[in-house]
Amino acid sequence: MKIALRQCPEPKGLVHHSDRGFQYCSKAYTTLLKKAGITPSMGEAGNCYDNALAERMNGILKTEYLLDARFHDLTQAYACAKHAIKSYNEKRPHLSLGMGIPAEIHSTNAVFSSLKRKTSPSQKPVKAK
Repeated sequence: MKIALRQCPEPKGLVHHSDRGFQYCSKAYTTLLKKAGITPSMGEAGNCYDNALAERMNGILKTEYLLDARFHDLTQAYACAKHAIKSYNEKRPHLSLGMGIPAEIHSTNAVFSSLKRKTSPSQKPVKAK
């Protein structure tokens, strides 16, 4: 239904990400996406963290950066999304990164996992400066 109702021209690089629910893996569904010029994407099989992290990111973009708002046109939506993602990656401190900023953490090439796992006493998380 959404494909039939879309108001934009054929998407370039549009990706539909979902979990591995059987309805999203079906031949009929993936064929429909491909015919519409949409690339299907799914989390890694057996990795329950894939979707949780994506859902958390989407929630932050919607609530903190208001990306669930109505936009005047596609250009405005793209500009707002670009601004939100840049702010999220380059300005916003993250508790799961020891209040570090993703771009800074990434530039140090430090190994850092935001997944809440138990670590051995010899493994201490890397903190941002």
